[in-house]
Amino acid sequence: MKIKGRIFLLDDDELIITMLARALKNEGFETQVQTSGRDIIEKIEAWHPDLVMLDINLGESKNGLDILGEIKQDLETPVVMLTGDDTAETAIKAMKIGAADYLTKPFNVDEVIMVIKGVLEKSKLKDEVRYLRKTRLEYVHHQMVGESPAVKEILENAKKIATAGVPTILITGESGTGKEVLARNIHDWIHQKKDEPNEGVPYIAVNCTALPDNLIESELFGHTKWAFTDAKTDKKGMFELADGGTILLDEIGDMRGDLQSKFLRVLENRSVRRLGGKVDLPVEVTVIATTNRDLKEAVANKEFREDLFFRLSTFALHLPPLRDRREDIPLLAQYFLDFFSQKYTKRNIKGFTPEAEKLLQEYKWPGNVRELKNVVERCVVLENKELLSTEFLPLELCGPAQNTYPFVERRKNPSLILPENGLSLEDVEKDLIKQALARAGNNQTKAAKLLNVSHDSLRYQVKKFNLA
Repeated sequence: MKIKGRIFLLDDDELIITMLARALKNEGFETQVQTSGRDIIEKIEAWHPDLVMLDINLGESKNGLDILGEIKQDLETPVVMLTGDDTAETAIKAMKIGAADYLTKPFNVDEVIMVIKGVLEKSKLKDEVRYLRKTRLEYVHHQMVGESPAVKEILENAKKIATAGVPTILITGESGTGKEVLARNIHDWIHQKKDEPNEGVPYIAVNCTALPDNLIESELFGHTKWAFTDAKTDKKGMFELADGGTILLDEIGDMRGDLQSKFLRVLENRSVRRLGGKVDLPVEVTVIATTNRDLKEAVANKEFREDLFFRLSTFALHLPPLRDRREDIPLLAQYFLDFFSQKYTKRNIKGFTPEAEKLLQEYKWPGNVRELKNVVERCVVLENKELLSTEFLPLELCGPAQNTYPFVERRKNPSLILPENGLSLEDVEKDLIKQALARAGNNQTKAAKLLNVSHDSLRYQVKKFNLA
């Protein structure tokens, strides 16, 4: 049975606390029982409970409200108070100090379970909101799009893996092929199978190369108070936040060697130990790892653990580059055009001319689906015609005979001087716009004609480069 949570019980009435612990265990909770408030904060900190149930009247010099104050000062663990006093004054005091809820003795077990589940759900949502605010990620959930034999086979296998409830999945492919999109789709299929509302199931994405080396272990596995200098409170790691759902580890091939061994233990034991902690915390989570590296080669070069590779590669999916499934390019281009037309309220844009579609299909797309998505977004933002023709596409799509300067239209004015090589593409774009503005005496309408772009396009670029 899946452990639904860890409940720490403190009450000096052994009969009540034993009965409560037995009922909670029958419901799938793990419990720790204490009948005395002695060293209680240290014991709670060491066990890392998800919730504390605390009696107000302990028959000691220190009552439950005093202990509640200490817990809220040092820990973020939610507390439900137990009291034999049914007056409003006692409840108000407890709530002011920071209790999540309270129960009056004698209580009904079903009521206790309902209160606990409600508090744990709120606590989990709070953790997820804190995580999302911290990462400040704007996630757009796209679907896997494609009718090529390769994509059809991948989707068929991915759905089989999701239906089987496989706990660990590896997705490989070049950068920009859609590995994260496939991962999110697998997450949805898993929980649709379970008839669970996806909105309440955690999905945590971690980029293994984006986190600083000195923080990644703490972010993944969590830490205890004072595990290091700045650890002023206990903190759940991303594996704990993803409990009951999915964690995506992006670019797993670049994970540090020492973390690879800890990650392997998580996969084998399905539990995590916080940095500085002494107990293993069970997690039920689907792990999806992605990489654009050749892990076999990394293993041969002693850059990736062989045992971890074998653990991950049991259920592996490989996404081919876009150049190897060109029949999907028109479908993807139209999908992104429809998406961005709605996002930017450009519903008058309906599609591409046959010449533009041919150009899109002939381009090699080194940046794969992500590059195609960016090109289509730019076209939608800058243009308003019903059908987008080749003149609206960036120059790099025109083949090796053309100069590769995106955002400058194909029919550029030949009198404008291209800067020397060595500058970034944005520097080139900015320099050409500055030249056009200078020749036009800062008249944007004339400058747009020199560049053969629309006035709206030029205004967008002038604002982007702060040239006004």
